[in-house]
Amino acid sequence: MPPLVPSRPAQAAVPASAPAVAPVASAPVVVAPAAVSPLETPAVAARFPDPAVTFSLPSLQDGRTDFTTAAELDAKLRALAATQPAAPSENPTSITLVPLGNSQDSTPLQALLFTRHPSPSAAVIVRGGRPTVLLVGQQHGDEPAGAEALLAVADELATGSLQGLLDRINVVILPRANPDGAGRNQAVTTLGTDLDTDHLLLTTPEAKALAKLARDYRPLVVVDAHEYPLDASFATRFGGAQRADLQLQYAATARLPEFISKASEEWFRQPMLAALKEAGYTSEWVHRPGEGQRLAMGSPRPDSARNVNGLRNAVSFVVESRGGNLGRVHLKRRVASQVAVISDVLRTSAQRADDLVKLRKYVDASVRADLCNSQMLIDPRPSATEHTLSLLDPATGADKSVTVNWDSSLVLRDGKQRSRPCGYWLAADQSDAVGRLRALGLRVEQLSEAFDMQADANSGTPVAGEREFIEFAAPAGSYYVPLSQPWGNLVVAALEADAAQGFLAAKVVTAPNKLRKVAVIPKVRRTLVP
Repeated sequence: MPPLVPSRPAQAAVPASAPAVAPVASAPVVVAPAAVSPLETPAVAARFPDPAVTFSLPSLQDGRTDFTTAAELDAKLRALAATQPAAPSENPTSITLVPLGNSQDSTPLQALLFTRHPSPSAAVIVRGGRPTVLLVGQQHGDEPAGAEALLAVADELATGSLQGLLDRINVVILPRANPDGAGRNQAVTTLGTDLDTDHLLLTTPEAKALAKLARDYRPLVVVDAHEYPLDASFATRFGGAQRADLQLQYAATARLPEFISKASEEWFRQPMLAALKEAGYTSEWVHRPGEGQRLAMGSPRPDSARNVNGLRNAVSFVVESRGGNLGRVHLKRRVASQVAVISDVLRTSAQRADDLVKLRKYVDASVRADLCNSQMLIDPRPSATEHTLSLLDPATGADKSVTVNWDSSLVLRDGKQRSRPCGYWLAADQSDAVGRLRALGLRVEQLSEAFDMQADANSGTPVAGEREFIEFAAPAGSYYVPLSQPWGNLVVAALEADAAQGFLAAKVVTAPNKLRKVAVIPKVRRTLVP
């Protein structure tokens, strides 16, 4: 293992000039909650009291019966962007409103950039050397706590306890990725798309907006804030009521670089668990009821924001607070738990800033070099195992441990083994596929002249030694997508012919003969597609 990613790496210190960052959320005060839901018994509800913390959020003001409205969100973002630093300094905080186009209902999609770089343009920030952390909320419109928590985090970055971290990192916040769904209190977008599974195909303007943020700012850390629903049948099926304030999971998909997973676990998740425990919140891996008496972790499919950003070589987490289907019940606690975990990610990112930069350089170089002759896993399945969950007795609210059948995404199995090409060829008429690849942030080259390329005769060849090759005439104007680029693993997810969520399966590539696996790097003049 390279020394830049040690097994138990020492944390880089935050400069002495940076103020100490206290936890945003205090330990909960044990009081009875103000309201309960039919989805949980009074004994269970009593285990989730409001914490002793105050947020300046419209949705948490006395007498409110709804969440932050679109107009209130817009006003809040504009007010933050107009915030002036409390005192002059050599590198004052700059807060910039970043327009990202409109949703399907023409609602503006807007992010905030927090930086102390003297020139807050995306290109300059990427070259500036400080890691950028991307925070995204409310991809599912009926999961409001993520957006509310990100507004609270934005306040802390602007004028509160987190602002000192900006000496080490940049932060981009998109609090509400699906404003149309939020307005309708529905998970999906206006046209019925699950935004969280649209990050490979990019069929929606909302997914394209998130891809633009990743493309422009190249974040090294990404947090996607969701909520998980309470399941009325959970206790009957699995022996107890759902207990975790937060469910957490980092990227877990085929071809994810090993050291990204290692950094996610050792640098981020382990400190995160300790911080949440100290703040009085419980946590567990992301999971949902599966077939029969099984629970399944978050899917390894390469189409979620969590996994697509992992394939962009970022430490990428989804965090889900308890009770997306509870309305306003426990809302303050749900928001506070999200603020606690996201604040911890920001602190760790600042502490690990130098390590993260080194990690990205190493992994980018490794992916660029992995082409033409290795093996790769396509469409793997989770591993069947067992896991012990901490649940609640529905009658008494007492803790109870239950061992369940568990589908783990941390160890993947049974996928198709395929030879890794040098790149992929696309026919000249595949402009839609080329446009989506470019929107994903991938390099695409166009042949300036005709060339006889060498390709795999059978895209399903499982073993490199058994590969058969053919030559085919690639005309001028057709395209070559090399794997010798940092996000080459995302190229595979999109263009491998056997990939269940890929461009060919989704008919973005219009026919099998419009796509080929290139076995030898073509020595022909090519131009970069803008």
